Amino acid sequence: MKSVSTTIAIRKKIWQLIIIAGLLTMLHIPGAMYAQTDSAKTEAPAVEEESSMISPSLEFFTVQKSNNTIDLKAGLKAKVKGTFYNLPLIKITFVQVTEAGDKELGFVITDRAGKAVFNVKSDSLITDKEGKLNFKAVYAGNKQMDAAEEEVIIKKARLEITPVKEDSLLSVTIKLIDVGTGTEVPVPETAIGVFIHRSFNPLKIGEGTTDEAGEASVEVPNNLPGDAKGNITLLAKLDENEIYGNLEASVEQKWGTVVSDKIEDQPRALWSSHPPIWMLVTFILLMAAVWGHYVVIVYQLLRLRKEEPHPVTDN
Repeated sequence: MKSVSTTIAIRKKIWQLIIIAGLLTMLHIPGAMYAQTDSAKTEAPAVEEESSMISPSLEFFTVQKSNNTIDLKAGLKAKVKGTFYNLPLIKITFVQVTEAGDKELGFVITDRAGKAVFNVKSDSLITDKEGKLNFKAVYAGNKQMDAAEEEVIIKKARLEITPVKEDSLLSVTIKLIDVGTGTEVPVPETAIGVFIHRSFNPLKIGEGTTDEAGEASVEVPNNLPGDAKGNITLLAKLDENEIYGNLEASVEQKWGTVVSDKIEDQPRALWSSHPPIWMLVTFILLMAAVWGHYVVIVYQLLRLRKEEPHPVTDN
């Protein structure tokens, strides 16, 4: 017993000596490092990096509607550390550029998606000699972001859509007219798409190309789902045209199948939020079997630990 206690005492003293030596070494290192520095040299003041300005990206386009108005649409976003972010609550000013000078039309504050829409009546706008309109979207900038502006030049035009029903055949007649010079001129050989209004994005159902009279006909399916009254909204759209930009016309017709808007409990089915009872019972039994095996394994491990033989110690 005396030899054992002597060995333990020696080990404690050795550990005490090692700890003291380590503390002395740590205290010596800063002093040595300080002694090696040259006090004659003065450290140069750290140069603060100038914070770079954020360069926003401004997207701007126009949509001419059949009700003789024009939507000026702008979107503002910026790239920060490799990721694009939409910029909400930013003031976007819309301006018409004329020969007499710039005429401010108004301003809009961007929404959460960084979008701004300004509607203006076409009659209140001044066209040039060629019947064109020049618009500009301007962001003035601030202390953190640079200014940005975009310009769009379009020619005045009008898009018309007329529903046609012959017996059981449903169709729409589309007409594209150039009204920039004050005289209605049909626009031939232009592709126009026909869409159905939906909650998120319009559903395209066809496309037609205008003839010499500026007209095109597109057939409409008779099994499209509508609202509670069977109404559907038909859209005619001309997108990103080099001369006229974007044009849009709409009409509502009772050509769809009635879809109830009432909230009702759906029957239990595999594709619904209420699965069949047999599926729930099967799932519960399978999960109980799997987790039951885990419980048994943990229980057996605890039993083995309790039955582990302990080494005999010398009292």
